[in-house]
Amino acid sequence: MSHTLLIRGGTVVDHRGAREADVVVRDGEITRVEPATEVEADETIHADGAYVAPGLVDAHVHLMMDAGPDPASDVDRSTASLTYRAASNLRDALAAGVTTVRDLGAPDGIALEAAAAVDERVLPGPRVVACGRNVVMTGGHGHWFGREADGRDEVRKAVREQLKAGAGVVKCMATGGVLTPGANTGAPELAPDELETLVETAGAKNVPTAAHAHGTTGIRNAVEAGIDSIEHGTFMDARAAEEMAEAGTYWVPTASALAGIVENADDAPIPNYAVEKAREARDAFEEAFEHALAADVTIAMGTDAGTPFNTFADIPNELALMVEYGMSPAAAFEAATRTAADLVGVDAGQVEPGLRADLVLLPDDPRTSVEVWSEIETVVARGRQFDPRT
Repeated sequence: MSHTLLIRGGTVVDHRGAREADVVVRDGEITRVEPATEVEADETIHADGAYVAPGLVDAHVHLMMDAGPDPASDVDRSTASLTYRAASNLRDALAAGVTTVRDLGAPDGIALEAAAAVDERVLPGPRVVACGRNVVMTGGHGHWFGREADGRDEVRKAVREQLKAGAGVVKCMATGGVLTPGANTGAPELAPDELETLVETAGAKNVPTAAHAHGTTGIRNAVEAGIDSIEHGTFMDARAAEEMAEAGTYWVPTASALAGIVENADDAPIPNYAVEKAREARDAFEEAFEHALAADVTIAMGTDAGTPFNTFADIPNELALMVEYGMSPAAAFEAATRTAADLVGVDAGQVEPGLRADLVLLPDDPRTSVEVWSEIETVVARGRQFDPRT
């Protein structure tokens, strides 16, 4: 049955600016953004001067993680228990004003099935774009929930398995990571020819790619292979940043991931190896951000939500961290809306006819205030109102 929503009397705002306008939505799609619109609506939201903004897009989450102190302890958890977690995380994200997430690694089809459940309105939540299982070298970072593969042939098959399952992005581990015992955070893992094979195989189906990459060599290997986005990029140097900018490679910094570990290290049972690696990485992260901004690397917002003390309810805190590291509030807002939507490949991120009605109502201008995301009044996902207070 057709459904028309009217958002009346708001200040529409996105990365292009602000204007007084009503927003008309039919069957989940924005059809008009005009002042004083007269329309027969099934549902009307009276904005009363509130700011009508695009919902946030988080380009890096793990729906099956619970932000507990040691994700590796989940290795023996059942698919059912991880699925219940995912359902809870979806609701928390939507209540926080997040209307799209990109899941970059979950076992057993959990995130892929979550995407279908949200689309079919079985669960409330943001739209989900999922990679399925991330491609890792044998024993590599995140191997307990990844698809282990070595050499071109195995990587090709691993990618094809994710594509067959319905992956909207292919994710790999180009370097070690903080939360895997024995892994060297910055050391290269998948080899350059394996990364090239991954990109070629995904590209044959027009599916984008993402690479977890902390160290400079791994970052440069991924950029040269044609990976679309670098996740974390913690030890990025000036040369790597310049190569990313030249290639048009997105950077998803996930500042919340390191902050969650370092800021809770003294009060929570986070494994010592993870704390030591996170502290070392955070020391380098500030310089990486400086290099990225100086080179004008395209930055998309992502949090790595689900990692220690990095909850889905707190996803908007990433914008404050991005500002802390040198971005303006307006630039952080754009990174979390239009730019992240472009990276993830969804028709959202702006308030524009023809795009999906994934919107939030805020009491202040998100281009000037990153704190405003803690005061969300209403969330509209796929053209339907969701009350974050319920």
